[in-house]
Amino acid sequence: MLGMNPEQQILLTQKVMHHLEEWGLSAEQQIAVLDLPNDIKARRLRPYHENTPFPDTSEVEYRVIRLLGIIDALRTTYPTNPLMASRWVKTPHKRFDNRSPLHTMLQDGSDGVTAVLAELDCTYAWDLSGSQTR
Repeated sequence: MLGMNPEQQILLTQKVMHHLEEWGLSAEQQIAVLDLPNDIKARRLRPYHENTPFPDTSEVEYRVIRLLGIIDALRTTYPTNPLMASRWVKTPHKRFDNRSPLHTMLQDGSDGVTAVLAELDCTYAWDLSGSQTR
């Protein structure tokens, strides 16, 4: 994943899982947001908190890259109050048709994760638009 060695993959996995827990996502929601393979059940998430990297699939990698962007954008948006990240993720927003970013990610899959990142990161949204500087 992302050209990382196994130790780096484990640290990245632990970071993402930590933030999903901080956001208050259930095990089922974590599985869905990460697009983990169907054979992964809620009781099998614990190793990802400890010493197992995420599965090496393009779907999981796509989600992890964007989730890291969301995590970073929320960290810079709320630098003095990290608890606001979980509140923001669960609060309905006009930009998501009055759904929360979490529901947008769960209901819209990869497109929802991308939309949430674009909402938080104007540079990412600019790149998505196909705009170019002159």
